Amino acid sequence: MLFGLKNVGATYQRAMQKIFDDMLHKNIECYVDDLVVKSVKRKDHPKDRRVVFERLRRYQLKMNPLKCAFVVTSRKFLGFVVRRHGIEIERPKIAAIMALAEPRNIHELKSLQGKLAYLRRFISNLAGKCQPFSKLMNKGTPTCSAAFEDIKSYLMSPHVLAAPIQGRPLILYIAAQEQLVGAFLA
Repeated sequence: MLFGLKNVGATYQRAMQKIFDDMLHKNIECYVDDLVVKSVKRKDHPKDRRVVFERLRRYQLKMNPLKCAFVVTSRKFLGFVVRRHGIEIERPKIAAIMALAEPRNIHELKSLQGKLAYLRRFISNLAGKCQPFSKLMNKGTPTCSAAFEDIKSYLMSPHVLAAPIQGRPLILYIAAQEQLVGAFLA
């Protein structure tokens, strides 16, 4: 495919989803041209890899051997670090937010919100933590240093996202405030 065309990325993603439809989010994660074959048990991984290779061969897809890594327990994927125990934020992403100065205008605030949106899964109650910034968006001039420092301190020890463990109960946390409602399943 010619990757200079406007919609080729979306077309390719749809093709990959159609090819790996029965395996997505079970044995494989696919994002455009990045594939991750995953297994719950180490002994199942060769079988899972073989199924993926057979599917790639059937649809005549080629892999670049220089970009392949096999049997790794930790790897950078789509800007996050994927490990056996869960998904973590890359340290440079956190360092970029820590190095930012407090937003003083709408342009700086939108830049900060874009960076935080990328990490939203790792910051509980992000909407509540960002609520004081709405005054700055409405052309007000109050400082938002407390909210900004709260976010920075939260990122000093970020959470690790992990898959649920079969047999252990899930707990639904619900938070409601005057202007927002949030829920978290853990």
